[in-house]
Amino acid sequence: MSSASKLRRQAAKAAKEAEKAAKTNGKAGKAAAATEDVDPNSLSLKELALKSDRTATGVLTSIPTSRDMKIESFSLSFHGRVLVSNATLEFNFGRRYGLLGANGSGKTTFLQSLAAREVPIPEHMDVHLLKEEAEPTEMSALQYVVDHAQKQLDRLEAQVEKILGEENGADDPMLLDIYERIEQMDPATFETRAAKILVGLGFNAKTIHKQTKDMSGGWRMRVALAEALFIRPTVLLMDEPTNHLDLEACVWLEEYLKDYDRILVMVSHSQDFLNGVCTNIINLNHQRKLSYYTGNYDTYVKTRAEQEVNQMKAYHKQQEEIAHIKKFIASAGTYANLVRQAKSKQKIIDKMEAAGLVEKVDPPPAYRFRFNDVDKLPPPVLSFDDVSFSYSGKPEDFLYSHLDIAVDMDSRVALVGPNGAGKSTLLKLMTGELDATLGRVARHTHLKLGKYSQHSADQLDMAVSPIDYMRRRFPKLPQDMDYWRQSIGRYGLSGSHQTTPIGTLSDGLKSRLVFAELALSGPHIILLDEPTNHLDIESIDSLADAINAYHGGVVLVSHDFRLISQVAQDIWLCENGEVKKWTDGGIANYKKMLKKNLHKS
Repeated sequence: MSSASKLRRQAAKAAKEAEKAAKTNGKAGKAAAATEDVDPNSLSLKELALKSDRTATGVLTSIPTSRDMKIESFSLSFHGRVLVSNATLEFNFGRRYGLLGANGSGKTTFLQSLAAREVPIPEHMDVHLLKEEAEPTEMSALQYVVDHAQKQLDRLEAQVEKILGEENGADDPMLLDIYERIEQMDPATFETRAAKILVGLGFNAKTIHKQTKDMSGGWRMRVALAEALFIRPTVLLMDEPTNHLDLEACVWLEEYLKDYDRILVMVSHSQDFLNGVCTNIINLNHQRKLSYYTGNYDTYVKTRAEQEVNQMKAYHKQQEEIAHIKKFIASAGTYANLVRQAKSKQKIIDKMEAAGLVEKVDPPPAYRFRFNDVDKLPPPVLSFDDVSFSYSGKPEDFLYSHLDIAVDMDSRVALVGPNGAGKSTLLKLMTGELDATLGRVARHTHLKLGKYSQHSADQLDMAVSPIDYMRRRFPKLPQDMDYWRQSIGRYGLSGSHQTTPIGTLSDGLKSRLVFAELALSGPHIILLDEPTNHLDIESIDSLADAINAYHGGVVLVSHDFRLISQVAQDIWLCENGEVKKWTDGGIANYKKMLKKNLHKS
């Protein structure tokens, strides 16, 4: 007999005792639920500090027992800076929302505030934020997911007991939803379903049993992602869920999430991913407002463009009307009949202003990345001559064997392939961070390489401002403030962001600073390892423009299909110890192949 069936049998008995226990248990239960997700004892010191720096207000206006949620008069500030002002939060059950906004606009803070229940989210809605890696434990990846699934099941069963203990609890409409979730969880299939999710995210028969304490941060992040997908909370919040995934895992996750039937709110920089998953788009704009759009990302772009065209037409029409009225008023003179008409005309303007004038479309500031021009180096610039490599140095462990490849200053190469195939390793062989086990990596004597990796921002000095950091990094360049304000301003660090400690900046703004540093270093070949992590969509488009205008070579590892389609002239498939040129069309065809293989499995 299932857990849900047993609980239903208990309902009749519990209903008889509900009235007696309601006053005691109901009040205590509500108090416990109100603090469940924000217990200071369960938060790290970092989380407590961030929470104390956030201020959120809002009023719940939807029915408390509804599966939809509406919060009005929502405002959010962080470190005293207003991020959202007097907006409406509206999430409907079964919808999947993509949250857009520029780097530093407050998207991550927004998700953290919701997860901490700093606004009145109905207590029956469980909220889960995918924000950090799974803890390093002695549990395997599979055990970790199953353990958290069991805790979720225990929580749901306790929630049923609590509801049945309240007055008229047996009639609570939320019981049906909870019973359905308990039925779906089915402990007998925990391991099978958890394993399926983990394999989809890139684990294999060996790594699925690896203890989380022995995993890298990226792999522990995948475990945390598997946990979030398995427990299927009412409100699932995801901040850049594809950041630690390869293209194959991104395709799997896209296919999985497009059927998520609860509430999903997701921050993602990938237009391709947003198109495949989202039913709605929320834009947190530079005016600190939330705008809602129905449809995926492409539909949002089209709808927004149409709205802005219509708004500008209405704006110009209204301004022309006001100018015409004001011209008449100015020419009325002192004639009594004209003065009366002028006053009447002024009342028309007053009514317009009272009703609210049509606002002029105020586009967000545009930022343009740019890599400095460099002198051409004749080929061969960077070549692999019969290169083999293994971390152990043993031939039986070769990750690559007998590679003969070359990169020059005209190259635009994207490396693709399954996780663990060695794409990042190949970049390290190019830079000399790793030495070939056999063969030779030849570099031009004047070659200067520049590299951006997922962890490049970790090398920044978090205690100093971006301007001070860049002054120290490039002491031979002009040291005046105006020079550096312009230099880093073109990468999207403007205003107070230029002079506040780097440690207070968002991950996206830190990434922009790294790109500014990379550009000024003047490399002949740029190696980009997941450069889109933490960048907003506009920044990624600017990066693509910068790469296309750059006179040096580029080797790119990215899970962003759109960036690859914008810049790559060649696609190299890293697989089974080889690096082969993908010849079956562009990156779109590669994605189709991945989807086809996914549906076969």
